[in-house]
Amino acid sequence: MEVNLVSEGLKFMVLGMLIVFIFLIVLVQVMKLQAKIINKYFPEKEPAVPMPSTQDSSDEDARRTAAIIAAVTEFRKK
Repeated sequence: MEVNLVSEGLKFMVLGMLIVFIFLIVLVQVMKLQAKIINKYFPEKEPAVPMPSTQDSSDEDARRTAAIIAAVTEFRKK
């Protein structure tokens, strides 16, 4: 009774790779199913986007401009 170790090793290698491949396929399908279930029962709420007022943006622009002028003035003093 002679056993060919190379062929037995190849059989076990292919069997192991198939088991891992099947496990990964099942894992991906379960994750997709889980995502569908979670999205169905716990939908993601869309955040309310506040409309920016023109006064805030112009005030911010004025502050930014003042900061740039102050930085340039300080730099030129050196």
